[in-house]
Parts: sequence; structure tokens; C-alpha cells
Amino acid sequence: MLKFLPAKVRNLARSNPTAARYVVDGLLVACGINMAASNVNLLAIRLGADDFQLSLIQFLPQMCTLMVLIPGGLFMDSLRNKKRIVIITLAAIMLGYLLCSVSPFAASLSIPFFLVSLSLAGSAMALYNIAWQSFFPNVIEQRMRNMVLTLRTRVTLLMTMLMPVLVGLVLTRIGAVNLKILAHQSFFFISVLLFLLTAFNFRKFRTSRPVTPKQVSLTEINEAFKKLLHNKPFLLFAGTILFFHMTWHFDWTLYFIGQVNYLQMNEFQVGLVPVGAAVVQLLTLRFWSRKNEQHGVVLPFTFGIIGLSLCPVSMIIAVSLPSSIGAHLFIIMHMIAHIPFCVITLNLFQCILQVTDNENVSFSMSVIACLICLSNAIMPVLGVALYHSLGGSIDGFRYTFVIIFALRIVATLLWILRWRYQSKMTLIS
Repeated sequence: MLKFLPAKVRNLARSNPTAARYVVDGLLVACGINMAASNVNLLAIRLGADDFQLSLIQFLPQMCTLMVLIPGGLFMDSLRNKKRIVIITLAAIMLGYLLCSVSPFAASLSIPFFLVSLSLAGSAMALYNIAWQSFFPNVIEQRMRNMVLTLRTRVTLLMTMLMPVLVGLVLTRIGAVNLKILAHQSFFFISVLLFLLTAFNFRKFRTSRPVTPKQVSLTEINEAFKKLLHNKPFLLFAGTILFFHMTWHFDWTLYFIGQVNYLQMNEFQVGLVPVGAAVVQLLTLRFWSRKNEQHGVVLPFTFGIIGLSLCPVSMIIAVSLPSSIGAHLFIIMHMIAHIPFCVITLNLFQCILQVTDNENVSFSMSVIACLICLSNAIMPVLGVALYHSLGGSIDGFRYTFVIIFALRIVATLLWILRWRYQSKMTLIS
């Protein structure tokens, strides 16, 4: 896998075992997630889910995540060894996916059982992300973080590109619905094995500098909240990033509805959508990583938001054409819009580190993650509700995406205004 990486990144992986281990971690996690989650909507449909239940695939896991993120972040800040909580969250993900694999056996309760199991895995995955990000500054020096994250993002994109194609090809070649469901179950089980390997890999991490744990108490929690409320850069960032994610999450379920109902895509074509996006991100990752080093992480992130704003336009145009043409055009336009999208994955974490202090890193990231989860829970449901309130027809579908496009333009302008204001405050200070 390393031969596909730039020479500078390959040398970093060979000279720094911790960086190489983060590569392996990203590789295995990306394989597990894409193996299990690439076709959860298709599995839900095959188990009998309607449009509302499809929106619950986003809503319920995010609501469960909201209940555990703040306590989880505080608990992580109280630990001397954050590696342990990473492994615990990986075990919880494995349990959730294992339960997902047996959900079709629940007969008439298969949909509720599947949603609960997926919620367990989703909330555990959110805690895992907070845990490894909290552990990351303790093992990677600041001067190396962009390079290591670039390396991790590169292999993650490779797996995002390959796994949906593999899964889509397998499902497309299977004719009977019961055999397709069996294939979905197998994907979940294989992902459990991949996360087991991830846990074994993470056990070998070594902390490069000592960590002083925080004592968790009501007083400490109150003080942590007060510090955040008096941290204007954090508040500005939290507000703009929340609105940005709200406009992003608005159409998550609608995209699937459009691909299946209006563009009449099969499993392979549905799999090509994330694959095409991953291909262009993989090809442009090195370029954006260099831009991070030259200009900082905020400017490239701005281009990522602009690219995301163009995604609704691709759906509006595609569903206005015959499905035989629209499906292929949508995949192409979706790829073009994702040219700067890798900076969202690469830079969001680094942007958060710019507005948080070292004392409450996990807590601050948990607050941001809670806001994002709240958006991810509510907005897809609101998107489906808006679509049905506009008639639930092809015209209502187009009008919904026009509204989403307008909101994303507003989100882009808000991000630019925040950036300019923050730059002025930095110069004054």
C-alpha cells in the first residue's frame, strides 16, 4: 500500500513507527467502516424500511452519540492512559456490528433491532474518533501532524475507493434478495474481524510524553464550560462549523432517495458515487496537503466548503435528465465537486486544535462533536420532511435541493467572514 504514497510520506512512515502505526490504524478502520456501512440503506430497504425509517438510520445513531460524547470526553480527560479507552470503543463497535449481522433473524422486529445495533456501533465510533484524536497530540509532534494526517487520510481514501466497489460488485452479482441479505450479514462480520485487528494494532502505541489526567467533578465540568464560553475563537468556530454541517447533513438521506428512486441506480452505481469522490480526493490530497503547509489549514478548508456547495447542483441537473444519462452525469459532477473535499477530512481536526487549549482538548472536541451529531441526527429527517411537504414528487425533490444549495452558499459566506474576523483579531493581539 505504501508504494502508492508520495516519497516524502513513505519516508516518514519508515522512519517513524508511530506514524506507520497510524497508517495501519486508518487502513483497518476505513476497511471496516466501508465494508459494514457502505450499503446500510440498501439492507434497511431489503428488511422493509420506508423513507422515514431510512432517515432514522442517521437520526438514532446520532442521538445515541449525543448522550455519550460529553461524558465520554470528560472521562477521557481524566485518564492517564487514553489508549485504553480507544480499545474499549473499538470493542463496542465490534459488538454493534456483530448485532447488525444477526438483525435479519429478528423477523418482524428486524428494523428496530437493526437501528438499535447500528446506533450502538455509531455512538461507539464517535467516541473512538474523539479518543484517537485526543491521544494523537500525545504521540505526534506538532511539526509532523499535517504529514501524519495526510498519510492516514491517503490510505483511508484508498479504502473508501476500493471497498464500496467490491461490496457493490458482490451485491450486483447476487440475484435473490435473501442471498443479498446474507451478503450484508457477511460484510458486517468481516468488519468485526477488521476492528479486532485494529485493536491489536493500537495496543502497540507508546506515549511519547507524560499526560496529566484531569479530575472529573461538577466543579471541573463547570470550569471547563466557563472556559469554552469565554473562548471567543472557539465560539465563532463552533457556530460556523455547526451551520456548515447542518447544510451538509440536510440531504444525506435525500441523495440515496434520488439515486435509487429517480436516477434508478443499481448497487454497483450507488457504490461508484463514494468511489468517484474518493478517487479525486486521493489524486488531489498531496496538492491540498502542500497548501496546508504553505497557507495554513483555514484557506484550503474554505475551498472544501465551496466544493461541497456545488453537490446539490449535480443532483438537480441529474434528475432533470433521463435516468440513463442522469445517473452517469451525476457520478461525474459529484466527482468534480469533490476535488477540494479531502480538506474537510484532513483539516477539520487541525482547525479545532487552533481554537482549543491543551488542558481540555477531549472536552472541547466532544462539544464540537456533539453539535455535529445533533445536526447529523436532525437534518436528514428534516430534509426528508421538507421533501414530502413539497409534494414528495420530482418537482418537490428539485425545490428541496435548490433550498439546500442556497443554504450552503450562506454557510460558505459565514465561514469566510469568521476567517476574516479571526485574522483581524490575531493581528490586533
